[in-house]
Formats: sequence, structure tokens, C-alpha cells
Amino acid sequence: MRPKQGAASSILAMASDTATFRQRWRYRVDSFLARGSSALFVSLVFAFIGSILLIGMMRLVFNFFAPDTEHNFARQIWFIFLQLTDPGNMNQDNDTPAVFKTAAVVAGLTGVVIFSALIAFLTTALDQAIAHLKKGHSQVLESGHTLVLGWGPRVIEILRELVEANESEDDPVIVILSEIDKEDMDEYLRTNFIDRRNTRVVTRSGATASVQALERVSAGDAKSAIVLASCDPAASLDVKLASDAKVIKTVLALDSQRGDDAEFTIVAEVFTDRNRQVVKDIAPDIVSVVDAEEILAKIMVQTSRTSGLAVVYSELLSFEGCEMYFHNNPRWDGIRFDRLQFHFPDGVPIGIRHPDGEIVIRPTLDTVLTAEDEILIVAEDDSTIDYVAEPVMIPKASDIPDRRSNQRFERQLILGWSYKAPIIIQEYADYVVGGSQIDVMINDAPPQLAETIANLDKNSTVQVKLIDKDPLNSDDLKSIEPFFYNTVIVLPQKPSLDSEPERIDSETIVVLLHLRKLQKALTDAGRIVDTKLITEVLESANRELVAHAGVNDFIISNRMVSMIFAQISEEPDIQRVYENLFAEEGSEIYVKSASLYFDTLPLTCRFGDLMRVAQKRGEEICLGYKLKSLEGDAGANYGVKLIPPKDSEITLTEEDCLVVVAEDDR
Repeated sequence: MRPKQGAASSILAMASDTATFRQRWRYRVDSFLARGSSALFVSLVFAFIGSILLIGMMRLVFNFFAPDTEHNFARQIWFIFLQLTDPGNMNQDNDTPAVFKTAAVVAGLTGVVIFSALIAFLTTALDQAIAHLKKGHSQVLESGHTLVLGWGPRVIEILRELVEANESEDDPVIVILSEIDKEDMDEYLRTNFIDRRNTRVVTRSGATASVQALERVSAGDAKSAIVLASCDPAASLDVKLASDAKVIKTVLALDSQRGDDAEFTIVAEVFTDRNRQVVKDIAPDIVSVVDAEEILAKIMVQTSRTSGLAVVYSELLSFEGCEMYFHNNPRWDGIRFDRLQFHFPDGVPIGIRHPDGEIVIRPTLDTVLTAEDEILIVAEDDSTIDYVAEPVMIPKASDIPDRRSNQRFERQLILGWSYKAPIIIQEYADYVVGGSQIDVMINDAPPQLAETIANLDKNSTVQVKLIDKDPLNSDDLKSIEPFFYNTVIVLPQKPSLDSEPERIDSETIVVLLHLRKLQKALTDAGRIVDTKLITEVLESANRELVAHAGVNDFIISNRMVSMIFAQISEEPDIQRVYENLFAEEGSEIYVKSASLYFDTLPLTCRFGDLMRVAQKRGEEICLGYKLKSLEGDAGANYGVKLIPPKDSEITLTEEDCLVVVAEDDR
């Protein structure tokens, strides 16, 4: 039975009364020294001063029995100080009476003890300070920096994009706060992130949802924060919900740190629709919530239907190469949008942001801009955007043929499965005619997955069928004749197992090698293979291997999502642009055959002429072109060239294409 509180107090009081003076003194000393290194330092200082006083009293007593007539007492105190700090100064007493040499020896030995303890204290304090720094718990004194909260495979890609974005800034800083040990983060970054250019990267350890940890990294003075999920998209629902809960707490803590008038942007990755709305409601004016899987699925659908579009997106979404910017110049007040496009030496306008915040992608050609309007422009860099009063070139007027790409019955093959597969199927159904076919090939599909595919078939305008065969088996793959499909999409195999990126990419490469072998056999037999092949790659390091396996259209998931995170952290309204471009409704980016724009090919013209031809064909906006002859050349960006100089000449053949912003792919 536990004693009552009063009884416990009485027992403690009795123990205090029976303790000896030595025990009490020892307890007080222990309590004082337990305060840390400062208490130890104070103790050494008092010990040093006390030693001077005690040895001074000793000399004062000795002076009564053997007076030192040559040195007064103040001089002797100086001797004590010298002997305590350096035992070699005991020779100061060579000429004093013999009894004073005892005091000199005591001072020398006491000094050795005290300063040995002081050296040990300094060494320990220095080790503790270094250990504290290594733990990443020290204060960050920065402002205008970018915060990355969390850790994962996307960190390196995000850092690379931010370094590209910061290259024109003075002393940019990125601060990473994660529950990972600082030493582990620093070692990983030293190995995998070498090219930092002019950007400083600061790492700190701590809970991302801790207000104290956010104060240590000066979250209130940051310009933006990127909140990463704590798990992989292939994790179970329970793990994803735990990650979402952590993101919610982190955004709440971040919102408490921002000032009332501070410009601050938060980009967060959330897995479920319900939690995305919760995060958005915390601070609607500063939080951008990203559904990475949905964006990737939509990109895969669009790129699977148009060869070369993956390269276009990789360049547009990255800070390396050309990207999208909002730009304002009051000098264009009263100019029409179609004429505005020819007033920029570098860049092609593709939209307008009105003063009320409305963003219009591909406005009508006769739209008249006001001084308050901002344009959305694709350019090499924001520093190269320059509106000039006179057109940089006058395009030639030419007639365009009345041709359209006809929609037809299509067959698509999905090899493997992932969480984005249902979105791919639903998005694909919006682009094709009813009755088109989607076959999903999975080895030993779990019953729940088979039921999901059956429900997709029931609720979709396209036919969805499950094929129970192994894409990793060459004979199984050959039996379904993959190159008789219009499109083949390769997703991760064995979705029920672990989601280790290297394993997934390795199996993807095996599938691609089987497909390359089958394609070569058909080509050698004289058959023309026009099946579009697209795959998802998780790790950027595997890009060259996938390209070597014969795939020109592929997306690198971690890199693509990291690009989007970095872009939104720099300009929140870019997310609304992505939502427009990646949706089936409205305007999107297409790679269309040059034969839709010209009666006779080949021909040589200027890029500005291509822009004018695109304007006449359904008010499209031409961003560049794709040359068939270079689509296998990685050094030539797989034949894709965006926003070249408007007076540069291009020779187009029937196999070449224009990259345009248009309403549809017809």
C-alpha cells in the first residue's frame, strides 16, 4: 500500500533530520555540480581564489616565525598567483626563508590540480559543444530562406531544383529540419548532393511539428516551407493516414510562426482528399496542397498519348532550361494578346493573370491587355524576360490545311499496378472514344485488386480487363502481343510487396528489356511498330539505364514531384496553372504532327512563322518543335526544342511535330 502524501513528507523530514553534516554538505555539492559545466567552472574559479587566500594566510603565519624582509605581503601574494598558474615559478622563493618554500610547493601542487581540472573541463565542454552541434539542436539565424521539413528520397531532387532557382540570388539558404540525425543527413548530402553552387544548405534535427524546433530554424523569417510526407506513396492506408496527421500538425505549427504581414508559402504533400481539405482550411491563403499521385497519373496519361511530351514536361517543370513565370509590364497596356507574343526576344506568353487573380490559359487572340494584367510566359529565366515596343520579327502569313486528327478506338496495356493506376484509367477514358479497351497485366493479382479492376470496368466508358500473367516472364509478355496495342504503360510489379525504389526500378528495366527484344523481332520481320511506350522511373540515377532499354517517353516520379514542389514554393499560383494544364478540360500541351499545319512538307521557315500558323489554327500557341531525326539523341534533348529565337530557321518534315498549347489533340 502506498503511504499517504503527509506520511511521505514526514519520512523525508525524518531522513533530513538524521542526516549528518557531511551527508548534507555532500548533497548540496552534488546538487550544485549537477547544474552542468557552468557550475564546474564556477567551482574551479572559487577553488583558485580560495587557494590564493589559504596559501596567503599560510605565508602570513610563516612571516611571524621567519620574516621575509625583502618582499612585502602583496609581493608574496603575487608569488602565489604565479606559482599556482605555473609550478616553474616556485623559483621565486629561492631567496626567501626555507619555510616559505613549503608554501611554494603547496601552491605549485595545488595549481597542477586546479589547472588539470580546468583543462579537463575545457576539453569536456568543447566535446559537448561539438556533440551538441552534431545533434543539430543549435539556433539558425537566417531570414528569407526556404524550409524543407522532413526527409525522404525526394529531398535531393528538391534541393537540386531550389539550387537552380536560387542561382541568380545573393547568398540563398535552404534549411532542412528532420527527425533524422544531423550527422546522417550531412553525410548523405555530402555523398549525393555535391553541386550546390551559391546555395548554402543547413541541417537541423528535430520534430517538424514542434513549435520549439521551428523556432530554432527561424520558421517565422522563412519565405517558404516544403512539408514532405513521412512515407512512400506505396505504403498502406494506415501509414499514409499517420503521415497526413503529421503533416497537419506541422502545418499548424508553421502557421503559428508566421507574422501577420509576412509573405509565406507552405507546400504540403497529403495523401487523402479529406486530409487535404483539412490542411487547406488551416491557412487557405498560404497553403498549397499537392496530390503527387494524381498529378503523376495525369502526366502519364497525356505523355502516353503523345510521343515527346514527357521531355516537354520535364523541361517546363524544372528550373533548369525554360520554365513558366508571371511577369508584368505596364507598357503593354492596350495591346492584343496575339501581337504581344512577338514582342519578347526570349519567351512565349501562354496566359494572363488578371488583377482579381483569375488565370486564363490560352486566351482568345483578340484579348486586350491592361497595364495591371500579368502574363504567364515560358522563358529561359525571369532575368531574360524583356518586353520591347516593336515586334522582334514580322511572321509570314500562310494558309493552313483543314485537317484534324480523328479519334478512334484505342487499346491500352498496363503492365503492373500502383496507386495511380485507377486515376490513369479514369483519365484515359476522358480522352478516347467509348468502347476503347484497357488491359491490365498482373501476376497473381490479390482478390481486392481484381475487384477494383472489375469496378473500374463497370463504372467506366472504356472496357477494363485483368490479364493474370507475369510481365517479368518473357513468354507471358509475348503471348499477349504488347505491340498490337496503341499504348503500353509500365508500372511497378508486385504492388503488394515492399516499395523499395531500387527493386521497383530494376523490375521495370527487366520488363523494358523484354519489350525491346519483342520490338526488335517485329522490326526485323518488317513490321512497323508505332506503339507508344511509357514508364515510370522512381530514381533519377536509373534514367540512363531506362533510356538504354529503348524507352524515349518516361517520367521520373521523384524528380517530377520535386520539380512541382519547388516551383510552387517559389510561386504558389503555378499550382493553378498545373491544375489547368493537367486536366482534360481546358487547354493542355500537345505535340502535334507538322502535317496538320502545312500542306507541303518538308519546308524551311522561322519559329515565329510557326507561332503565327498555330494562332490561325484554333488559336493555338506554339512553344517549340520536335524533330523525329533527333528523338533518340539525349544530347539534343530527344529532338525537343522549346522557345527558340523567333527568327531562327527550322526545316520540318512530315515526321516532325509542333509543341503547342491547344484545346485538344485533334
